[in-house]
Amino acid sequence: MKKVLTAVVGLALSLVLVACGTSQNSSKSSSTADSELVDKGTLTIGLEGTFQPYSYHDNGKLTGFEVELGRDIAKKLNLKPKFVETKWDSLIAGLDVDKYDLVLNNVAITPERQAKYAFTSTYIAGKTELAVSKDNKSIKTLKDVKGKKLAQSVTSNNAADAKRLGADIVPVDGFAQAVALIDQGRADGTLNDTASFYAYLKQQPNANIRLISAGNNIKAQPIAGIMTKKDTKLKAKINSAIKSLKADGTLKKLSVRFFGADVTEK
Repeated sequence: MKKVLTAVVGLALSLVLVACGTSQNSSKSSSTADSELVDKGTLTIGLEGTFQPYSYHDNGKLTGFEVELGRDIAKKLNLKPKFVETKWDSLIAGLDVDKYDLVLNNVAITPERQAKYAFTSTYIAGKTELAVSKDNKSIKTLKDVKGKKLAQSVTSNNAADAKRLGADIVPVDGFAQAVALIDQGRADGTLNDTASFYAYLKQQPNANIRLISAGNNIKAQPIAGIMTKKDTKLKAKINSAIKSLKADGTLKKLSVRFFGADVTEK
């Protein structure tokens, strides 16, 4: 009877020790994940807050594609989202001083940025399209822009691609001016990313432009979140959250809501 009692007591003690070990390991794992956050229990996200439909204010409330994406990512990670609005000139640099954990601000993946920072999984495909007026009969494919006038910001990648395709550049300050020149007949077209065109057409459904896909003639510039390279565990968790949001259709729904079409894959 004594041997049986001893065995029972021993088994109970071993179960208690295993439970304590599990609890300690779980706590250690949680604390390791939290250690990479600027504020414990919070996912701090940097953005401009002035760039519709990515992040902007609607009746005083911060919203937009990347704002809602940030909220959904934080929810997947069981964290509270916190948004820090910062001007573009110093936005990415804020990562260097731990101002936030993540920047969601229509940031394209480039070799220069990859050399210093880490990128999350992509959430916008970043493909390019050509816009021409609806009554333009001379441009049917991207190859037809040779010798034509394309309205582009002179220092942009789009301008470089336009020159490579043999087009003449009409300098503009930005997207709105480029579209205006097409409407006025002062430019034959303009190159830009699909998301920008879809966002514009959602606001201006009767605009006098039609889109021509660049296909594989122009390399896509995918959009992703940008982080410091040291936050490897947090990056893995965010990537997992983005993958889950793609799989369950949330990412596509957000895209249709803010862009009027799916810009996540096409």
